[in-house]
Amino acid sequence: MSRTIRAARGSALTAGNWQAEAALRMLHNNLDPEVAERPEDLVVYGGTGKAARNWASFDALTRELSTLGVDETLLVQSGKPVGVLRTHEWAPRVLLANSNLVPDWATWPEFRRLDELGLTMYGQMTAGSWIYIGTQGILQGTYETFAAVAEKLARSRQRDGHEPSGGSLAGTLTVTAGLGGMGGAQPLAVTMNDGVALVIECDPSRAARRVETRYLDVVASDIDDAIRRVTEAKRDRTPLSVGLVGNAADVLPELLRRGVDVDIVTDQTSAHDPLSYLPSGVAVEDWQDYAAAKPEEFTERARESMAAHVEAMVGFLDAGAEVFDYGNSLRGEAQLGGYDRAFDYPGFVPAYIRPLFCEGKGPFRWAALSGDPADIAATDRAVLELFGDNERLARWIRMAGERVSYQGLPARICWLGYGERHLAGLRFNEMVASGELSAPVVIGRDHLDCGSVASPYRETEAMADGSDAIADWPLLNALVNTASGASWVSIHHGGGVGMGRSIHAGQVCVADGTELAAQKLERVLTNDPGMGVIRHVDAGYDEARQVADERGVRIPEGTQP
Repeated sequence: MSRTIRAARGSALTAGNWQAEAALRMLHNNLDPEVAERPEDLVVYGGTGKAARNWASFDALTRELSTLGVDETLLVQSGKPVGVLRTHEWAPRVLLANSNLVPDWATWPEFRRLDELGLTMYGQMTAGSWIYIGTQGILQGTYETFAAVAEKLARSRQRDGHEPSGGSLAGTLTVTAGLGGMGGAQPLAVTMNDGVALVIECDPSRAARRVETRYLDVVASDIDDAIRRVTEAKRDRTPLSVGLVGNAADVLPELLRRGVDVDIVTDQTSAHDPLSYLPSGVAVEDWQDYAAAKPEEFTERARESMAAHVEAMVGFLDAGAEVFDYGNSLRGEAQLGGYDRAFDYPGFVPAYIRPLFCEGKGPFRWAALSGDPADIAATDRAVLELFGDNERLARWIRMAGERVSYQGLPARICWLGYGERHLAGLRFNEMVASGELSAPVVIGRDHLDCGSVASPYRETEAMADGSDAIADWPLLNALVNTASGASWVSIHHGGGVGMGRSIHAGQVCVADGTELAAQKLERVLTNDPGMGVIRHVDAGYDEARQVADERGVRIPEGTQP
């Protein structure tokens, strides 16, 4: 079935209350053609991440959300509404669980068997939890990562006796791949850090879409044109992003063979699911039919290509480039494809982001349910008033206002930590109450957050105490957010890295201008990042212990740093 879905706009309710209205609008926003990869298939991003199990489930979700009471909770099992229970006004209006399988059965073949039977769906992280806001949702995290890479390169240059660069990517070339819902953020994140990016993408329509939405500057005509453009821009220290249509498993080894002077290498192809990674030698137009007809053969070929892809990345590592994994399971799949050096380079979290997690920092996002960009402009000003002394954050907000194109409902994201998120939430709620904002604001985050995920190939890779695979933490996070008054809460399996490799939780709150909303926002937006501080104190990070001591996070006596 194919139809056009778009979230309602304005200040008039189409549901019985703003909490249910927010969930309804965000469900529909996830499937807006401006937002979703394949809305006709209910796929939001990541190749297979869906907002609802099927169209019948989507229609049922829409009906139930439209009539949901302030003391009722809708239960959603892998994209299908399965019950409405009477709870209370502090309870979430929606509880969602997606893709969760008993560990021994948590494999792609078993998941696909159940999916074909219509019993489950893959919710990714923010697709099945209805808080995806388009490519911007991953943009600031990618921006923060490349800013951290820039700072590391600057420190390295200083140690080598060169002039300090101020932590900019000016004069550097980043080579990566993937221009889908997540990877599409990479070129803009690099140029916002003043660097040059060459991004390989096998699907020409994705590359064209990124140019249309201003995430990518230009698409090269061929590899020679691409190399010429990025080499000149690097020499001139001019920010530029260039897309190149091709297969990363072919192009990256060729760039290495030609000796292109590359400073940074990473990847954001959909490697978490082998059926979402195009093998070398397979045409884009044959992709879906081949994967559906011969999944085992396709998987084997995809892993062989991923092995070649990663082998080239390690080749750049050996040549002196800064190389890191961006959390899509490429290394794990390449290892299964027979390449034994796949884990020679680190994941981005242990390499650059973990100190932020120790402060409870992570991707705080919000969307204007009014549909009016002026409401986001007003919240941008509020964030600058609250946190303007954080120059990196202020620079991000200013650049985002100038350079980020909205997809669907206008939205924004910025990384805020423990002791900050609730201040923003309360300010937004005051702005709704005063009429400064024309309608309520929905506030959530990525599941890629400081205390809401267990993912040994990404967020919890190389934990100090070896607790990479302990999945109690995301479950506790979901329970805490449910108890604190979140508007909807989700627990997912496999998002970002694939089946069997992660458990993660999400929460969303609604700032509707009421006193009740203020009480909920203060609790949720304090306790949610507080879980990140607690998790990292427990794992033995001194930075997290210091944050807990300074900001009053209560840690039981006897917990060892």
